[in-house]
This record gives sequence, C-alpha cells and structure tokens, in this order.
Amino acid sequence: MESKNRRKFIQSLATGVAGITMFPTFAKPKIQKQLDYLYDSAENTTEAFWENIKTQFVFANQLRYFNNASLGSSPVNIQKATRKFRETLDGFPSKYMWGGWNDEKENTRISIAKLFSVSSEEIAIIHNTTEGMNLIARSFDLDPGDEVILGDHEHASGTIPWEVFQETKGVKLIRPKLPILPKSIDEVVEVYRKAITAKTKIISMCHIVNTNGMILPVKEISEMAHEKGILVAVDGAQSAGMFKIDLNDMACDFYTASAHKWLFSPKGVGLFYAKKESQHYLKPLMVARGHTDKSIRRFENYNTRNLPEVLGLGACIEFHNAIGAEKVYSRSYELKNYFRSKISSNARFKLKTPSNDDLSCAIQVVEILGKDVKQMKTQLFDDFGIDCRPMTRFGLNALRFSFAIYITKKDIDYLVNALEELSEK
Repeated sequence: MESKNRRKFIQSLATGVAGITMFPTFAKPKIQKQLDYLYDSAENTTEAFWENIKTQFVFANQLRYFNNASLGSSPVNIQKATRKFRETLDGFPSKYMWGGWNDEKENTRISIAKLFSVSSEEIAIIHNTTEGMNLIARSFDLDPGDEVILGDHEHASGTIPWEVFQETKGVKLIRPKLPILPKSIDEVVEVYRKAITAKTKIISMCHIVNTNGMILPVKEISEMAHEKGILVAVDGAQSAGMFKIDLNDMACDFYTASAHKWLFSPKGVGLFYAKKESQHYLKPLMVARGHTDKSIRRFENYNTRNLPEVLGLGACIEFHNAIGAEKVYSRSYELKNYFRSKISSNARFKLKTPSNDDLSCAIQVVEILGKDVKQMKTQLFDDFGIDCRPMTRFGLNALRFSFAIYITKKDIDYLVNALEELSEK
C-alpha cells in the first residue's frame, strides 16, 4: 500500500472518514495512537512494532491463544466496524440489504482479488471453506469409475462433499498417503504423480494440511495435473492471509478459504476463486432471482445474506494491507523459525512439521516425548492458560501451535518455558 493510501486508511480508522468500507467513528485516543503507529512505523520490523499489533487483539483474561489455525480473532477495530455496519443495516434494512451497499461489496471483491493477484471476476464472496468445497464437489457430472485424488491428510470438509456427491455415484476416491516429514517438494509431488491414472479427473487438495501444518506444493501439482487434463481444487483454509499467494502463479483451477482464520475477518465469510477458463464447470449450490447471471456472482446469490460480515472482510484486508502484506508474510516465517530454534535442541521434544520454508510456515506441531498429547493440552491450559490443538491422527501425538501476527516472541518464550516444565514432570 502506498504511503498516502496507508495514511488515509489509518485516518479513516481513527476519525470515521468515509473510505472504501465506510468506517464508523469508534477509535478512542489510545486506539488512534496505536493505529497511527502502523503508518509511522511502516518500515519497522522490530519486536516493539509487533507488540503494538498485538494490542489490536483482545482475548479472555489470562488466555494465551495459540489456536488460530482452528479459529482466528478479529482485531478490535474490525469488531467495532462490523457492529456499526450491522447497526446501519438494522436502521434501514431494505436499503442496505438490496442495493445500498453494492459498491462497498464490489470494492471488497476487488480488494480480495488484489490480495491474491487475480481478476475480481474470478472471486466470489461466500460463507466458508466448507461451502466452497461443496460447490466444487457437487458441480461435476462424473461417471462411475472416474477417479478423484484426495490425500490422506485432507480436512473432513474437503472429503465429505466428494463422498456424498460423487462416491455414491460410483466415482472412486483415491487416498494416497502423504509423508509426515518430507525433505523436498518433489517428494510430495511424487505421491500425487503415482496416484494419477487414466481415469483421474480431479485432484482436490489442501494448501496447508491442518494436521501438522505441512504446505503442499499446489503449483507443481497443478502444472503436472494440467498436462494430463486434470483439474485441481484447493482448500486454502489454512493459507489465506498467512503468506503471499498469487493464484495465477499457483495455477490451480479453484481455491476456497474461510477468511476468519489468518485474515481475522468476522466469522461466517469466506472467498472462492475460480479461474476464468474453469468457471464453466461449476454449478451454483443455490439459485434465486438472478440465476441467469453468467458472472462469478452466481455462486453467492443468496438473496439475503450477512453483508456486515462481508464488509468486515473488506475492512480486514485494509487492516492487512495497512500493516504491510510483505511484513505479515515475513513475520509468519520469523515466528516459525524462532519457535523451532527454541526447542530443536531439546531431546524431550520432537518436531513433526517439515523444517523447509517451502513446506511449512506459521503452524508447527511438536510431540513431548513420553507424554499423552490430550493430557498435555489440558495441563497447558489449566496451568498456563495456553490454548492449542492436540493432534492424534497419523500417530502424531503432538500439540499444534499457531503463530499469528498477534503472537510475540515473548509469547513464544512463555510457551517454550511451559512446555519444558511439563516435559520434566
């Protein structure tokens, strides 16, 4: 974001100046000072800068939240903006539900498209990743014996739609086994290469698996698949907002993500990307007046919907850009590597997420050797106020930690000290 635009956004947060998302007046002097810091320290990457960002996220008393991969928190200013949008809607319901916010909704679409380096005519604003995966899986008229590849680490919301809408028709779901700790991208690509047959029609895959935070090489798999006429659909629930994503470069046909994780949006809003050349394969999940619309908007034709949350997503992307997208991406890797450096030499811990930056980022999974993961999760919360996710599948027996931008190095130090104390008991 250019300095002028960054300043304009910060001022809109602090004073209520009408901008793209019509921010209301809500910032107290303290918040105004904190948000001005985003501009004044635009090139700042010190820990003090990130401690300031942390003040925009307010959690329950004494809670140390390392569970963003399950569900993120919205910054205080976004919460207040969304509430103001809701008040505006309730003040004149018919106006704002049907037409009054058309420009704002389209501007949100444009901001999403810019973030992912695609055309706004390739972005639909939906509810969540689950809806997107249902839209994809239900659209295809596959024949009995056709095959869809789904790696064994796929989230249930990425597999159940294929089971319900395709497997019941005789379509075969191929479930190749992914390595837990691959050494290279090629090692993962080879798993998918071996799973492809002459009957393969679609590969449906996570960008980041939720089990151990492993990044899957979507670009390389997409390029391989397209050479064989195979389509690629991507569950981006764990990647959208964590690091830089250029969907044109990534080459997949479809990508869908909930925005309430790493983009910190209000709950119940997400994004759906369909490459222009691949949109004709898709059929809307819902139809209503306007069903003849040929644009990508046909996939979000709900008649009434949660527009305050949609505009809240637009505000979140402005917040993301105000901090600086490159800074967010760099911070994700900085926290990952800081955490790994703190525990890698301790023989009581076993990291179960790949170390290569091409294969993992701000989700890390660690086993405390000799300890039951569910018991460790409970003790971390009861004794230290730390919330995380226990992962038991695939023999992980490991704790999953998420390092969102509100996590500081002091927080990681606190986490590591807690882990060390529990490992010694």
